[in-house]
Amino acid sequence: MPIIRIAAAQTVEYRENVDAALRCISDLARRADAEGAALLCFPEGFLQGYLTDETSARRHALDLGSPDFNRILDRLPKAGPMLVIGMIESDGGRLFNTAVVVAHGHLVGRYRKAHLLDGERAFSAGDGSPIFEVEGLRFGINICYDTNFPEAPRRIAELGASLVVCPSNNMMQRQRAEAFKTLHNLVRGERCRETGLWLLSADVTGERDGSVALGPTAVINPQGQVVAQLPLGKAGLLVFDMPCGD
Repeated sequence: MPIIRIAAAQTVEYRENVDAALRCISDLARRADAEGAALLCFPEGFLQGYLTDETSARRHALDLGSPDFNRILDRLPKAGPMLVIGMIESDGGRLFNTAVVVAHGHLVGRYRKAHLLDGERAFSAGDGSPIFEVEGLRFGINICYDTNFPEAPRRIAELGASLVVCPSNNMMQRQRAEAFKTLHNLVRGERCRETGLWLLSADVTGERDGSVALGPTAVINPQGQVVAQLPLGKAGLLVFDMPCGD
């Protein structure tokens, strides 16, 4: 069976520091390219930081048609894997928790988070499930909390994809982070069993303002089994050979 090499980054947060985020993207993209990865996922809200208060989010949000965003694209690698990058998007005065798909410095498309937490009231909900393709692999995107809703990955499966890519940010109070550190994959594994999809997640790690992020950054197979995972609480790059096609 053919395989495709996929990758996910478990990183520290770069809040309100796009330059540092771009340097991290370029560094990890080079590493993933050297290992032959065709697809590389970064965490939720990665570009500007997972900013959920409206003032901060609006200050740093980017319109995907703007010169500022074009300058971001110009700084991204012109070779190597297709990138899925979490960011804060502005469009017509509304804010979205978005993941952009970029190939060789060109915007391929976007997915907007459809299921929002109470703490994400600054954002509007997305309403589409676009499908993307790289080297014969068709994939869709769910962002973090989306995977709590069976219909989110189900739409991706119905559109003929075999992988759901899941940018996440699970920075939580420490007690909650410890309680949830194994639950994320249990929920996502259930979605995989329901749909027959593979799942690739990317999460943050580190500590901030009394909270901690442990991950997980992992690959889950269609049987709901975790088949690869980075150590919790440590930055790194996960690379995995995923079966692709018949």
